[in-house]
Amino acid sequence: MSFLDVSILWYSVKIMKVKFILLFCVLVTVSGCRETEKPAEKQEPAVGQEIVQPRLKGCRACHDDLRHDEFHAFACTRCHRGDDEAAGREEAHANLIARPAHPDFMKETCGSCHPEQTEHIGDSLHFTLRKKVNLIRNHFGETEPLRDLTRVPIIEDKPATVRELADDMLRRRCLRCHVYSTGDEYPYTQRAAGCGACHMAVIDGRLVSHEIIRTPADMQCMSCHYGNFVGADYYGRFQSDFNLEYRTPFTTSEPYARPYGVEYHELVPDIHKQRGMTCVDCHGGHQLMFSREEATVTCSGCHQREQVREPALPENVVAEDGRLVLVARAGGKQHVIPQAVHPAHERFGATVDCQVCHAQWTFTDATTHLLRSDMDDYYDWERLIVQSSSEIETLLEHNLYSSEDELEPVMHDTITGRPMPGIWFKGYTERRWERITTGRDRDGRIRILRPILDLRLSYIDAEENVVFDNATGIGPGLQPYTPHTTGPAGLLYLNRFIDLLQDETAAPEADK
Repeated sequence: MSFLDVSILWYSVKIMKVKFILLFCVLVTVSGCRETEKPAEKQEPAVGQEIVQPRLKGCRACHDDLRHDEFHAFACTRCHRGDDEAAGREEAHANLIARPAHPDFMKETCGSCHPEQTEHIGDSLHFTLRKKVNLIRNHFGETEPLRDLTRVPIIEDKPATVRELADDMLRRRCLRCHVYSTGDEYPYTQRAAGCGACHMAVIDGRLVSHEIIRTPADMQCMSCHYGNFVGADYYGRFQSDFNLEYRTPFTTSEPYARPYGVEYHELVPDIHKQRGMTCVDCHGGHQLMFSREEATVTCSGCHQREQVREPALPENVVAEDGRLVLVARAGGKQHVIPQAVHPAHERFGATVDCQVCHAQWTFTDATTHLLRSDMDDYYDWERLIVQSSSEIETLLEHNLYSSEDELEPVMHDTITGRPMPGIWFKGYTERRWERITTGRDRDGRIRILRPILDLRLSYIDAEENVVFDNATGIGPGLQPYTPHTTGPAGLLYLNRFIDLLQDETAAPEADK
């Protein structure tokens, strides 16, 4: 290698060394700058020092999970009152209306936007229950009709007459399904009060959301129409007896849910239910919310259009190409309504109710025994703990099996919520569905009858005195009703009422 080559090599290495040193200095400088640009470290609070977060104002600060539908997306205070500007709970809840849809407030709250509905619903049968109230009160000797269930007398002391005993039974045992109450404490029997009973969704005691249901679903209807009442039969449900031996599962070591309080048998549902129709497809708002008799919907109004003068049709039934079509309120499915063409309709239609032939089964609970007991002895009821009343069931289970102090024999007034002495126990002589009883109603028409008023009232006071024993009412126990178990008429349909046609001079069965 020449001297020139060595010189060039040495010089190149020296230049590279200088560049490396310069690069190193630049990197150190930049790194130092970045270190100085770092944000200051978060200061940890001193030991014992409380971190104070600014509290949001308004209802949403606590109730941030609530949802509203598009028609009710306004301030909570518009219905609930209170103060939406307050940050504290007590200030925000000042003058709060917890249940604005309750009958005590509905005209002030719901009625501010829906005045016609809140004005008329207060006189509807669903709201007042006056038909049921007066039917039972008249049966036990009362002649003065009441306008609504709130006017049933409160029996402060021991019932002195059978009429007073019946009034106490109505307020605390019979009238458990009405808009003044939020229902029994079973998963599917709880609801909102007032307007919310039909227009809000409650499951297992919790309001699902604040979205108002414009068209009530069957879930809302069934929160009242469960047990052996019209509504449950539409779904093919027949409630089991209360006795332990007649319910299922017979034995179990694990608790299990009874959504309607008592287990039920699965029988055949109504044909309309099988086709996908819901309750409100036939029973629309005008029938349920108003007291207009002309709004009553009948089977023949839809299925015998030509034979019925000015038939009352549901609001969602339209005439199309010479036929009637029902448009389902839920989903909009169209149902062509078949017309009755069998000769029996023309022959017997004027004197025989449709369900006499078309009901597949009925409720036949006879006899219904109701006992008010002021005693604190519960052991005789161990096999009848299930009473279709969560209040009684809770009391019996506690007093029979708990080691804690016994609960007093007290039951609440379902309208006022006041606790009052005495427990109303219930039982049946038998519960059957296969025997369909028919008879002539007061107007001479042949209908299906049910032992609705086959009641026995008894009363034992706290000193074990039997004050009333199996007191009965006045008149027949059988009453006409319309089972919602519609299906095809069988070949032997005539056998259900032929004996009533043979003796036209016989007194109406319902009046015997």
